[in-house]
Amino acid sequence: MTISKERKTEVIGENCKSEADTGSPEVQIAILTERINGLTEHMRTHRKDYASRRGLLGLVSRRRRLLDYVRGEEPQRYLDIIGKLGIRK
Repeated sequence: MTISKERKTEVIGENCKSEADTGSPEVQIAILTERINGLTEHMRTHRKDYASRRGLLGLVSRRRRLLDYVRGEEPQRYLDIIGKLGIRK
């Protein structure tokens, strides 16, 4: 599912490096995580919604690629992101 404009602005504000930062990997990962969490809740009630399931898997894959990129560039930044967003259990 989509997230509201206000929530997206909130997520960007929490994860941006500077005032004009909207496209850094941290911000993108945070937005994707928010969308993934929303779709996960949707899938709990609508188990047979296979189109949404396919979209969810695409979002998870995109987030995984971004996380792999950050881990390769700066491992400490990677650990900070997953700790802040609570991605890994």
